[in-house]
Amino acid sequence: MRALQSELKDECQIIQFKKGVSWASTTQTLLPIKKTIAKWREIFETALDDLTGLVSPKTIIYCEGKDRPGLSGQENGFDAKVYNNIFSEKYHDTLFISSGGNSELDQRSEIALAILTKVFSDIQILVLKDRDISSGKSNTENDRQVYLQTNPQTHRVLKRWEIENYLYDKEVLKKYCESNSLVFSEKEYAKFVTDIDNQNLKDETAKIKNFCGITTSVTAENFKLALSTIITADMTIFRELENCVFKRL
Repeated sequence: MRALQSELKDECQIIQFKKGVSWASTTQTLLPIKKTIAKWREIFETALDDLTGLVSPKTIIYCEGKDRPGLSGQENGFDAKVYNNIFSEKYHDTLFISSGGNSELDQRSEIALAILTKVFSDIQILVLKDRDISSGKSNTENDRQVYLQTNPQTHRVLKRWEIENYLYDKEVLKKYCESNSLVFSEKEYAKFVTDIDNQNLKDETAKIKNFCGITTSVTAENFKLALSTIITADMTIFRELENCVFKRL
């Protein structure tokens, strides 16, 4: 199973026979799973304890967001949910975890690094921050580079202001609208979003939904999570985020 997760990942497909399905009485269509860490956990949830290592991540990335888990230890942080949605298929052995605010990330990642590396010698722990690392004050790409140069190699910083600046990129919104039979108002979007890297878009979700022609009631968080699920490895926005997070560019 470890081989299917790693060296054979691109050469195999896996069918998951879920619990609770009445296989004998109804017609079922079998499709390969997306080989994400969440799916591996589902597959092994009834397995023996000594198989749990098969789904343990090789890389843990601390990011900003709610640090308290939900029921059954589920991730509660919005940013971590978004990053796991985007990267969990290509980086199946990486897990994003929300760990509070800017300064808390540093403290908690250092503690985790000190403890976990004694148990798992090959685990990697990274810290990912939004570009608002100056306590909300404006900063530039040069400021970002200075931060990267003067902090450990385990630190990463987004090129854009925060995760919404990626989710609300035109490439993502157009694909979302096409996938949901919605009409994207590109002209109105272009009038409003004049600086995708630096503009505060987090507080403008209602406008962004209007540009997508959404007329029903959809919460801001659910809308953004839906956007994150359609970002795939063949998209420019994916590669830009990938460079920031995994290549420290």
